[in-house]
Amino acid sequence: MAGLMTIRVTSNARDLARGMNDFIQRQVPFAIAQGINRTAQRVADVERQNLVDTLSNPSPFTRNSVGVQRAKKGKPTAVVYMKDIAASYLEPFETGGVHKLNSRALLNPKNIRLNQFGQLPRNTLAALKGRPDIFIGAVKTASGETINGVWQRPTDTKRVSLLNGRGKKLGKLNKLDATQNGGRGKLKLLIRFGDALPVKKHLDWGARATRTVQQWIDRDLDEALSDAMRTARR
Repeated sequence: MAGLMTIRVTSNARDLARGMNDFIQRQVPFAIAQGINRTAQRVADVERQNLVDTLSNPSPFTRNSVGVQRAKKGKPTAVVYMKDIAASYLEPFETGGVHKLNSRALLNPKNIRLNQFGQLPRNTLAALKGRPDIFIGAVKTASGETINGVWQRPTDTKRVSLLNGRGKKLGKLNKLDATQNGGRGKLKLLIRFGDALPVKKHLDWGARATRTVQQWIDRDLDEALSDAMRTARR
């Protein structure tokens, strides 16, 4: 559990058990744990919705990254946390700074298909590296700018058939346009490499969790204790 993205839900409700009969007192620790868990689940639900509202179309992995360690009868503290992998790249959305990069550079897709969440499909870069019409490096453009990235060479499909490792024709070629660049065609930039960009959105994870606990903990505990007392009278 990442400490910066963890919230603990606890209570001093054990004080309410004083003066109650022995049977009810035995029920109180269990009731307190139930009440705390109800509030903890509310916090988790709020934080999951917070991810959807704050981030741009987060993936299911990110949306499902909020976990709850439930309170128990002998340990009346619940923990709502962000799972470690997601916490590592979401932490800048809480503390500020720049986006975490999965590689040495920011991958900025240009002319390549993304998945439904606007992200590069997993292993895309590795697959591109194995293609004969792809190279990775820096190119100086006609304007004098040097761009580092993944480039696709033009292919004269009338004269050349490019095959993959299984002997099948490669698709999604950069077909040669002989009217460009003196008949040599133009390189196509698929992915541009860049530096990590500053995070502009904020989750306010801690503040939202605190507000939710303050709003619900007393009500959830009262309801759980009332249920315990009704059970005791039967």
